[in-house]
Amino acid sequence: RWWMGLIIIVVTYLALKYFGTTRVGRRVIDRVKLKIPVFGKLHHKIALARFSRTLGTLLVSGVPILQAMETVAGTVGNGIIAEAVMQARARIREGDRINDPLEKSRMFPPMVVHMISIGEESGALDSMLTKIAEFYEQEVEATLQSLTSAIEPVLIVILGFCVGFIVIAMFMPLIQVIQNLTSGAGDSTRGAGEME
Repeated sequence: RWWMGLIIIVVTYLALKYFGTTRVGRRVIDRVKLKIPVFGKLHHKIALARFSRTLGTLLVSGVPILQAMETVAGTVGNGIIAEAVMQARARIREGDRINDPLEKSRMFPPMVVHMISIGEESGALDSMLTKIAEFYEQEVEATLQSLTSAIEPVLIVILGFCVGFIVIAMFMPLIQVIQNLTSGAGDSTRGAGEME
């Protein structure tokens, strides 16, 4: 029965929504977001762009690195990456350089870690973070454009099917009426022929 299927869909949706509010649920969902084909890479790039842009801006403004890292963890938009940032913050407090814990987290690509290392050594960490942010913002824009280009033909095909279905639905009753009239006219002609 259709209503049973509807109930199952609603219950599943509510269960997943509740699961997403729990700590374990959010962690699972954030990990899945990073693993989804195509969209996972996009989500990761967006998080890296936010990390670099926010941290660079805070450092330029004179915010201490530990406070800046804590703020950044809340802006990256992914719990797994935020956790890596907070772990890096803890290691920095103990005297480590910023690039070492980021590298060990495996959430930050080697290029990012290398550029941060260069920035830290040269005393230009804020400008290096700005360059990383610009790179990933361009990557996100390019990925979105390619996704849009790939999705457009699919949307056109789906739209074509929808329009075709609507046209058929509109003309089916008319076709049936014409068929009924044609068969009725044929019956009348045969009846007149038999009377003669």
